Amino acid sequence: MAAKRARSKPEGRLAGKVAVITGGASGMGRATALRFLAEGASVVIADMNEGTGKETLEAAAKLGAMSRAAFVRTNVADEDDVAAAVERAAEDFGRIDCMFNNAGIGGALGSLLELDVEDWDATCAVLLRGVFLGIKHAGRAMKQAGRGGSIVSTASIAGLAGGAGPACYSACKAGVINLTRAAALELAPLRIRVNAICPGGILTPLLHRGHEDAAKQRLDKLQPWPAHGRGEHIANAALFLASDESEFITGEALVVDGGLMAASPAYSGMRREPASDDIASHFDFVGLDWGSTGKASVVRKLAPKG
Repeated sequence: MAAKRARSKPEGRLAGKVAVITGGASGMGRATALRFLAEGASVVIADMNEGTGKETLEAAAKLGAMSRAAFVRTNVADEDDVAAAVERAAEDFGRIDCMFNNAGIGGALGSLLELDVEDWDATCAVLLRGVFLGIKHAGRAMKQAGRGGSIVSTASIAGLAGGAGPACYSACKAGVINLTRAAALELAPLRIRVNAICPGGILTPLLHRGHEDAAKQRLDKLQPWPAHGRGEHIANAALFLASDESEFITGEALVVDGGLMAASPAYSGMRREPASDDIASHFDFVGLDWGSTGKASVVRKLAPKG
């Protein structure tokens, strides 16, 4: 068992609290980890990608928060890994107050008529089973401690509207929203709040796939708000839901999308005219997008049907 770290007494909206953030080494997860650290929390960064994990710890050091940050390699589809991440919070920092189930991948791409079942299962394992495991193990630890807590999961506007993302991804995100509500009811007597965040178009590598300018242009056409979504916008929402300021909010799916859902008819119409580099919305491709996990994505073009 790792020795508990000597901690200073930080100030901020999360001062003294301890969080586990899955997918915390890049994109929205990294932005949230750094924001939580800046607000006084201790953070276990749980991610598959050790390279980006090292970069995130270096960023934490620049904040002067290295003693309050830890990295643990975590595959959220593996129950032992998720349990170990929660245990790491107790070992290093003495407790857990917030679980942010944020790890994600683009997942299975292509027509439902062509998807490989193995790709479907791999997507569900990360996006839905991973959230269940985070709720299970963080909820157990919070129950045992008897102090309550906050569990936040990353869903998506793709879970609120058909056609807003690849079919398997959208189905999983809809499942996250429903699971959030079910867990909120079960855990409310323990003063454990369970909420979800539904991001819209957030400019992270998972969204733009290296084509950031094209993604910006597309969002300019879709999104009423005249600025692009950033990881910091999700971090702000997660901070609110993790803090005591949201103590009477549970079972909520908070939309953070620059008005995309408010303009959903226009959004759905644009979805049928994808940018040329957005392979996820072309049905002449099939494969599995592993996002920023460090695993290589495999996407292949289907042979023309004559």
